[in-house]
Amino acid sequence: MKQFRYLHHATLTLALSLCGVLTPFTSTFAAPPAAKAAATAPQPSAALAQAAPEDLSDLNADSNAPRVEGNIAELQNLVQAGSLTELRATRNGSYGAKLFFLASEMLYYVALSQDERWWRVVKTQDVARAESIYAQFARKSFDLADGEISRTQLQAQKALLERVIAKSADRANRLTADLALAQQQDSQVTQRQQQLQAESAVLQTDKLEAERKLRALQLQVEQLQKQTEAGLAPVTSR
Repeated sequence: MKQFRYLHHATLTLALSLCGVLTPFTSTFAAPPAAKAAATAPQPSAALAQAAPEDLSDLNADSNAPRVEGNIAELQNLVQAGSLTELRATRNGSYGAKLFFLASEMLYYVALSQDERWWRVVKTQDVARAESIYAQFARKSFDLADGEISRTQLQAQKALLERVIAKSADRANRLTADLALAQQQDSQVTQRQQQLQAESAVLQTDKLEAERKLRALQLQVEQLQKQTEAGLAPVTSR
């Protein structure tokens, strides 16, 4: 009996020992399923990263919301309503700069325009900033107008040159016509002079012939006179 209890005690000790040896192996082989489960479980940050972005497109889709107008439209409405006081104005070609004051709100509107259309408008309650922006806009209108003014001047110069060219061409045409007429007249005058010279030569010949005939007739008359008076006593005076 004592031997049996000893054997039972030895068997229990061996079983406990075996349990102690197998425990690490059991935990080792049991760990992967737990790790796999942990790996397959979605992490909070990854879930947030993979989540679809929130659709915010309808936040401003309310058709009943009032329409927001910019400074340009606001300035146009105030000008049409006569609510503004014009403090400063600069004009350079088709460009301009203006400084308006809305007394009821103590607001300043600085505007840059081109062809009477507002281009840029700045609204401020700071008078120093308003004056500074106005000075910048005035300078910008001056710079922008340089090309326009230069083009206007060049167009005027071109038009003037074209008028001078037209007048010069007309003058040249007139002189050409006068010269052609003068040459034609010179030719006619030359022909006339030649004709007059020829006629004068003929007349000179005729004159000489007439003078010769006259002298011959005068001699003939003298001879006839002498013959008629031959044998007559000379006439004496008492």
